Amino acid sequence: MTYLERNGVITFAGKDVTVVGSDLKAGDLAPEFTVQAQDWSTVSGLSTTAGKVRIIASVPSLETAVCDRETRRFNEDAANLSKDIAILVISTDLPYTQKRWCGAAGIDQVMVLSDHMDVDFGKKYGVLLKELRILRRAVFVVDRNNRITYAAYMPTIGAEPDYDAVIQAAKQAL
Repeated sequence: MTYLERNGVITFAGKDVTVVGSDLKAGDLAPEFTVQAQDWSTVSGLSTTAGKVRIIASVPSLETAVCDRETRRFNEDAANLSKDIAILVISTDLPYTQKRWCGAAGIDQVMVLSDHMDVDFGKKYGVLLKELRILRRAVFVVDRNNRITYAAYMPTIGAEPDYDAVIQAAKQAL
């Protein structure tokens, strides 16, 4: 499958980079995607969390300050949310890097998944930065019927999502 390639959307270190895939918006059907768990097993993101509302956050790398802060924040938020809400954080970090990072950070409430192998999620959700092979920061809320109810693409790599708006959108989707 060929995906749209776009320039002029986002920069990295002051240079324009190519975004692969189209932006998704509220009302769109969320595409199924495959990623790797921390044990390298293949996970179908929507099927694995079927019947739940999903918060799906794409981040460039857990090894950066903003991604670290974002993932820790969603992990804290998850403890206070309904068990009918699943939170997935996806990056192109290698699964064993994710496993080490999650262990050191005490991340146990969110699913941290790798799009390293095929960048399937990155292409389908319009977050793959082609030249860097990392994901741009974005957050999606997907309801129980796999419909996107909230989509936010951060304007810069270092911008954090509006956490309160994301949590509110997930609660409304219940």
